[in-house]
Amino acid sequence: MKKDQLITRRKALVAGAAVLGAAGAVGTARVLTADPAAQPVRVPPRSGPQAARAVKPSAYRLQPITGYGPPLSAPGRTVVRHEPFLRMSGRGRTMVLTFDDGPDPLYTPDVLRILREYDVRATFFVCGEMANDNKDLLGKMADDGHIVGNHTWTHPLLTSLSRSRIRSEIERTSKVIKNAYGESPAWFRAPYGAWNRATFQIQADLGMEPLAWTIDTNDWATPGVRSIVGTVEKEAAPGVVVLSHDAGGNRSQSVQALREYLPHLLDSGYHLTVPRRNGV
Repeated sequence: MKKDQLITRRKALVAGAAVLGAAGAVGTARVLTADPAAQPVRVPPRSGPQAARAVKPSAYRLQPITGYGPPLSAPGRTVVRHEPFLRMSGRGRTMVLTFDDGPDPLYTPDVLRILREYDVRATFFVCGEMANDNKDLLGKMADDGHIVGNHTWTHPLLTSLSRSRIRSEIERTSKVIKNAYGESPAWFRAPYGAWNRATFQIQADLGMEPLAWTIDTNDWATPGVRSIVGTVEKEAAPGVVVLSHDAGGNRSQSVQALREYLPHLLDSGYHLTVPRRNGV
């Protein structure tokens, strides 16, 4: 498949997350806000030739594997959301940095070193088969105070899977995270930002809240360091959630961009933190 076709497909999949607004919160306290500029975007159909093309792994995506883990008991009841969190509330100029698809032994250590250098905490949404092969990196994330979230086992398009397959993808990843990180994940991010009712219900049953993003750096398409830096610096605002990647392909641009925009954000007065269930 040609590179431009891969990029077009990926953009179509991730665009769906932009239309997901604020989730309901308990009482009058809101832990997220909707983006008023977001416009509805159709997600890929669940059946037929288009669906088959949409779920076919691209050259840089994780390959599917089979297997089912034992059931995990949820660490307490979690509200079943209908939409993921897009923006996190909080006082002052707060932002949340997130990294998807890892951990990768080549790029994740560099990301961790940069964050440690500036004493910044971030959230890593890891894929189970990557985490299973790099458990030591999850331990380092725990030591540095980062949050580790669930990003499924093989990064599939969940809206095309059965409930049992969705549960397997999420449940197995939670087990690996708990064993390596020391705690069960409290946050979940659907691959491509594609949630459905079953996904919301299953993640809630496993004790997780859904988190999307506000700023998509598009670093997965390797647009260049200046493009990534420019996107983050231009769209930076209180409460936004930044999407980047530390795996799934050549992420040297993502690493270099982080090294450039991170000090700029700090010098601009932003407090880079991690999401909390009751807000930032």
